[in-house]
Amino acid sequence: MLLHGSISTPPSSIRLLKSQTYNTKLKLRVAAASASQIPAAVAENKLKFSISNEELESRGFLLKQSMEGLNLDQLNSVFVAVGFPRRDTEKIRVALENTDTLLWIEYSKTQKPVAFARATGDGVFNAIIWDVVVDPSFQGIGLGKAIMERLLEELLLKGITNIALYSEPRVLGFYRPLGFAADPDGIRGMVYSRKQNQKRK
Repeated sequence: MLLHGSISTPPSSIRLLKSQTYNTKLKLRVAAASASQIPAAVAENKLKFSISNEELESRGFLLKQSMEGLNLDQLNSVFVAVGFPRRDTEKIRVALENTDTLLWIEYSKTQKPVAFARATGDGVFNAIIWDVVVDPSFQGIGLGKAIMERLLEELLLKGITNIALYSEPRVLGFYRPLGFAADPDGIRGMVYSRKQNQKRK
């Protein structure tokens, strides 16, 4: 169940299966990964990236794993370009400081972020993936998949067994090839809604 964006009891709404490969993004349904067998596969290098780090670099894309060098105004512009509401950059900074794992891709020619994803959680059992975005000018060339593959690998290497995310219905197909499934076993996620609460008053 989701309350205020955090999982109190992780549902099995989305599972990451050992036999599946990675992709990117889900909403309205909660995700969970049955990753108890996957860390061994990751450790044995059985999970291959669709684009290697070397290939990314040869195309002018630099993978970053910290906030260092990340211009929050430019990141906010990417958020807006994909349809997110404009956010207060100070709140973005606080959110990122409280993020366990973040990855972003910088295009070396412009030195601007063109892809981004992050995950929060307890560092042991649960993680939620947030803010998966690719600048519309750079969509369709594999950057979203590349960043999600690496984010999932980081979480799985930590032994995290429940991985959740939100997705708009139009991009569910992006996440399914990465191993996510909506409502397996009929389990559904819930999100606290202020609108629902106000209707009761």
